[in-house]
Amino acid sequence: MKQQWTVEELEEFWRILPEELKILQNKSGKTRLSFVFMLKYFQLFKHFPNDQDIISPSVLSYLAQQVDVTKIFKRSNFSSSTAKVHKRQIRKFLKFKPSTKSAVAPFINWLVEKVLPEGKDSMPFLKERSYVYFQELKIEPFSHQYIERYIKSALTKFENELFQLVSYSLTKTHKKSLLKLLEFQEKQSSEIYYLRHLKQDAGNVSLESILEEIKKIKCIQEIGLQRDLFHGISHRILEKYKTRIMSERPSEIRNHTDSIKYATLAMFCYVRGQEITDNLIDLLIQVIHKIGKRSENKVNKKIITELKKVDGKKSILLNLARVAVDNPDGIIKEVIYPVVKEETLQEIIKESELTRNYKEQVYTFMRASYGSHYRRMLAPIIQTISFESNNTLHRPVLKALKVLKKYLESTSVYYPTEQHIPIKGVIKAGWQEIIVEKMDKNDKGDKQRVNRINYEIAVLKALREGLKCKEIWVNGANRYCNPDEDLPADFDQKRDEHYLALNKPKEAEKFTSKLQQEMKEALFMLNQGGPKNTKVKILAKKGGYISLSPLDEQPSPHNLEVIKKQVFEKWPTIELLDFLKETNFRTNFTSVFASTASREHLGSDQLTKRLLLCIFAYGTNTGLKRISASNPNITYEELRHIRRRYLTKTNVRAAIAEVINAILREREEKIFGGATTSIASDSKKFGVWDQNLLTEWHVRYGGRGVMIYWHIDKKSVLIFSQLKSCSSSEVSSMIEGVLRHCTDMKITKGYVDTHGQSTIGFAFSYMLGFDLLPRIKAIHQEKLYRPETGKQEEYAYLQNILTRPIRWDLIQEQYDQIVKFTTALRLGTADAESILRRFTSNNAKHPVYQALMELGKAVKTVFLCRYLHSEELRHEIQEGLNVVESSNSVNDFILYGKAGEISTNRREDQELTMLCLHLLQNSLVYINTLMLQSVLSHPQWEDKLTREDKRAITPLFYGHVNPYGLILIDFNQRLSLEKFKVANDSRIANAA
Repeated sequence: MKQQWTVEELEEFWRILPEELKILQNKSGKTRLSFVFMLKYFQLFKHFPNDQDIISPSVLSYLAQQVDVTKIFKRSNFSSSTAKVHKRQIRKFLKFKPSTKSAVAPFINWLVEKVLPEGKDSMPFLKERSYVYFQELKIEPFSHQYIERYIKSALTKFENELFQLVSYSLTKTHKKSLLKLLEFQEKQSSEIYYLRHLKQDAGNVSLESILEEIKKIKCIQEIGLQRDLFHGISHRILEKYKTRIMSERPSEIRNHTDSIKYATLAMFCYVRGQEITDNLIDLLIQVIHKIGKRSENKVNKKIITELKKVDGKKSILLNLARVAVDNPDGIIKEVIYPVVKEETLQEIIKESELTRNYKEQVYTFMRASYGSHYRRMLAPIIQTISFESNNTLHRPVLKALKVLKKYLESTSVYYPTEQHIPIKGVIKAGWQEIIVEKMDKNDKGDKQRVNRINYEIAVLKALREGLKCKEIWVNGANRYCNPDEDLPADFDQKRDEHYLALNKPKEAEKFTSKLQQEMKEALFMLNQGGPKNTKVKILAKKGGYISLSPLDEQPSPHNLEVIKKQVFEKWPTIELLDFLKETNFRTNFTSVFASTASREHLGSDQLTKRLLLCIFAYGTNTGLKRISASNPNITYEELRHIRRRYLTKTNVRAAIAEVINAILREREEKIFGGATTSIASDSKKFGVWDQNLLTEWHVRYGGRGVMIYWHIDKKSVLIFSQLKSCSSSEVSSMIEGVLRHCTDMKITKGYVDTHGQSTIGFAFSYMLGFDLLPRIKAIHQEKLYRPETGKQEEYAYLQNILTRPIRWDLIQEQYDQIVKFTTALRLGTADAESILRRFTSNNAKHPVYQALMELGKAVKTVFLCRYLHSEELRHEIQEGLNVVESSNSVNDFILYGKAGEISTNRREDQELTMLCLHLLQNSLVYINTLMLQSVLSHPQWEDKLTREDKRAITPLFYGHVNPYGLILIDFNQRLSLEKFKVANDSRIANAA
């Protein structure tokens, strides 16, 4: 039960109705309060409280006021005989029946048939759904222990039925091929691939990596699994069993029963096939880009080395013109060369020749690189991968691929003249004269011929553009699948429900009218307040220029250093591992770590110790081997077993959610303020080994690495983290984090830097119901859009930065499609990056893209008006982003192993390092929060905290933390974090 409730929440969920007061007439005192608490708790949470629940004081106070009770209890025995009588009375009042054994079988069947097929099998989620089920049937739920037992029974039943179904669908040939993957031979052929090969990640961006991934795909294709074998089975379920096979050795897989063995291997091959196909497409896109980029770099280098740039060509031309006009009959050597040297003229000619044929030179280098090296990838890609498109504009590229496939073995320079070669929609303007050549002038009819190698390059470049925006898709892929599969299949049937979930009207005119009115009000506000605003000036230079003064420095907090000093005095030095251990003692987050195996026999304490050591090893980047060396009772192999069986991304994310929710529950409003609904988002670069697909060179920061995109609340809690490549979209990462953070926090504001915002980002954030609040670097270049046509003279002060009106008709025409794509984001039918990939400049003609751009421009105009008008909003955004910068320094402090470089090429290990760092840092924040509250509970701090103190106070500090040394784990030692009690200390200071 959360501890902090707003006044609005108390009114909504805990207000006692008149008919409920009637059943309290024969009760008084603690009994009266306990009864009404159980009643309202049951109505809200759909089950009765248990003895372990920590009751919120604010809730009890609110209830006590309504029932005229003065004495408030902190805990109550909800299993006593009195409580059992109360439960009977509440059931009778609410017309609920007690749960009986006859309800067990229907309950388990309901879970198996309706809930578990969704693929969400975490215990908290299933318990919540179970309580809803019993509430709808008007049955009191079973106790927590029995609910968990029956859920486990349902999971076992569902799993067995699934394995039997999949195994039964496999032929003997399928099973034989699957078993072949488990074989081991000392002298293995490079042409035969086994399970260990399929488990390996893709290499770096190179031709060799492409050919390697193609071999893996062929290996899976040879097994012959039908595409519809897993139709109707959630991808989450398939991913779960793929993870199980990834964690098991071939000998362990062989020991399973036949149904488990064949079903899990088939699921593994299906999911890995999709992942490998996605990796192959990523490699293809980057290799094609690499060919063009390297060719451009070579031409640029050649021009720089061979060219001596001539400066002042305009003045030279002027001097030449004057001399020529003044001396029309003069001799060049006598008239021209004295004014301009012959060497200078030769340099001008050379410069012109080098730069004039730039495209041809680039294409020459591309042809040489492609023809001599990269062309080896063409045949296996075309023969292995099936490309499709739902868009007629991109069909010519597919026809061109068929032509390429037909003439793969040809050695001729040109395609036969009788062969139809698709040109329109394949070759970009400006390149056609290089690819399509005129035949000999003596030939009649002015015929043309197509250079085969040059055409292949053009087709691959067109294919790359289509794949990037998903207008061309791939059979058997996941991220590059049919874009129609990204959208909710039931949208038409549940349209009303989806509109209601987004809180948007069904009528497009209502939607646009509301936004248009918001634009008018925002523009009016800025136009009226602009002349009086000394920090913002609208200038006429450069076609409209916004001049924005820097923010004033905020008042410094008076007591912050004193508070930190008291914390450091009370807890001088604490091992970093102790923060993690104490957090687990208080939150029990290790309870969410479920094994990928069907059963485990490890004791609870032993499992917890090893889990904490594994999390610490990954979160600090020190490694399992070094951690095991510090703990003689725990071996390296035992830690590796825990890593394989328990340390999965799903489990660590669930543990992170447990800690975050604990922090949000424990925070005291008088110190940290009310429940936060805003987060700041930004990325940080980490060095990583580079023989993998994700690692890239970072243009801004330099060096190879990956980006970790953090979402952090204003009081320093890391809400969500994502591992991304350096060139990936920060906008999609921002949206993904807001939607998938898996905590109790409701996000209404998102602070981002310039790279975290875009016009499309503004559109989707508005549709999803949260404010995108960026700090825009090039604010002087921004323009405001007009809300309507025909009123050019309106908003006189803003005329210099106003541009065209918004095209509301485009938004109205595509409104239903916009809602459909937004629903896909909300439901997670595809990740944000896959959906936003469709809406880039590569796909500018897409009608939904055009409508989203108009919507984003309207929303951004409203934001810019607010941003320029309100200095308070600018301070708010700056403060939020400053928290991210502070968090980055703590990342470096915790991830100290191996000089902060993530020393692995395996993406799973990279993600686990990120997640364990996330969990470690939140554990530090959690314990620091309790420490601050313990210090501030002393009477000396009563009403002493100023507004500046509360604004600046943060649990993100580490001066008292020791991350190094001998890393031992001792469950017998605990941190003393109790709050101050007056009875224990007579020496109370009078002032801070």
